[in-house]
Amino acid sequence: MKNFEGKTALITGGASGIGKLMAGILLVQKARVIIWDLNQEGIDETIGELSARGSITGYRVDVANVEQVKETAQKVKQEHGVVDVLINNAGIVVGKYFHEHTTNDILKTMEVNTHAPMLVTREFLGDMMKQNSGHICNIASSAGIVSNPKMAVYAASKWAVTGWSDSLRLEMKQLKKNVGVTTIMPYYINTGMFDGVQSRIPILKPEPTAHRIIKAMRKGKKMVTFPRYIYPLTRISQGLFSTNGFDWLASNVFGIYTTMEHFKGRKS
Repeated sequence: MKNFEGKTALITGGASGIGKLMAGILLVQKARVIIWDLNQEGIDETIGELSARGSITGYRVDVANVEQVKETAQKVKQEHGVVDVLINNAGIVVGKYFHEHTTNDILKTMEVNTHAPMLVTREFLGDMMKQNSGHICNIASSAGIVSNPKMAVYAASKWAVTGWSDSLRLEMKQLKKNVGVTTIMPYYINTGMFDGVQSRIPILKPEPTAHRIIKAMRKGKKMVTFPRYIYPLTRISQGLFSTNGFDWLASNVFGIYTTMEHFKGRKS
């Protein structure tokens, strides 16, 4: 979608971090912005900060709750009409070894990171297909292409999103629908979600990353990694080396496998 002017854009997890930054950017580009978030205080603060830039509305919704998603989606349609742009951005992480995860850790991570993008998209995709126009952006992760200790469940959730998102893109293409799908696979972003992470590869700055995501959507990009070299480097290395060889490269050269050793996460 080359132009967001006059379009209605919905962002999940839109009251903080990358979601909030993208909301601000889209307002500058004259979109009408709707944010979904679990944090009502954050929604109110975001609207207060950004309302001078344009039309912004917020709804408190738990994207892991199927009924809340359905009810809030219907409310959005009644109050705002068709959603032209959907950015599935909400996400959580539990930085533990797999055996340390509780049942709730596992279920909640999959519900928020994997099920929610599918359920939210299902609510709005039909209208996009009917009007033969729209764009869906799914924020996955580089953990969706590279395994990592202390991220087993998070990685699983993002691998699933990556596969689903690009399959959805192919379905729209096969059905000859003008609905774009962009899958974003960023490295760690310095938003607080991954506080404590230590990395040889530079951790991404939030504002430039938000601008790059919006730019990727405008250009109709399909699968995008930040930094750009992550995807080709990973795929080529996995093809050239044995599993042990790739593990050595990822661990000893890039230091990926120890990035979560001092993970703290966002302070509540």
